[in-house]
Amino acid sequence: MQANCYVLARGDGQPCVIVDPGQEAGPALAEQLLEHALTPAAVLLTHGHFDHVFSAGEICREHGVPAWIHPDDRYMLADPGAALGPAGRQLFGGGLSMPAPTDVRDLADGDRLEQAGIAFEVVHTPGHTGGSVLFRTGTDEGGRLVLSGDTLFAGAIGRTDLPGGDHARMLHSLSTKVLALDDDTAVLPGHGPTTTIGRERVSNPFLQDLPEAAEQPPGR
Repeated sequence: MQANCYVLARGDGQPCVIVDPGQEAGPALAEQLLEHALTPAAVLLTHGHFDHVFSAGEICREHGVPAWIHPDDRYMLADPGAALGPAGRQLFGGGLSMPAPTDVRDLADGDRLEQAGIAFEVVHTPGHTGGSVLFRTGTDEGGRLVLSGDTLFAGAIGRTDLPGGDHARMLHSLSTKVLALDDDTAVLPGHGPTTTIGRERVSNPFLQDLPEAAEQPPGR
């Protein structure tokens, strides 16, 4: 499914955080861990779709680390086909199985996680799924970084037509959470190339002319 998996560490020989280990992530991840002498400390999941979590259970069990996910998407770890809908399930012969992590911990909007010596802020951005989140962090030099999952891509946004998706909530998340980020924030998306908030603010057609944000998310 060509999803992006990220490994973050403060340097070689350090603990690391793995973000969104999808299908076939294991071999490439093992190479990175060996090359840089990294030790996994946690797996962070931007949402529950199987192309982002497929290898999470295997990696968590192998290294004895927890997986962090928003509770609204936790059900997909046990039933990866739940978000595909009937047509999507048929693509996989009616079934899709994967090992689920044994130690799963909940994320909440505004949480600050300290993992592998790196501080992350959790930003809940429902729309692509009910439990989609961004992970905000930075560098020692002052750079800003956000791992956006399938909420924001370079030139696009995540689809909202799968079970659990909600277009109105997506627009609200984009206008109140994504566009609130500084323009110099580097964006590491769930699919495709990296970008910046500033670039997307002026060029992403899905961010143009967004309605003025309501005080409460639609449907809540």
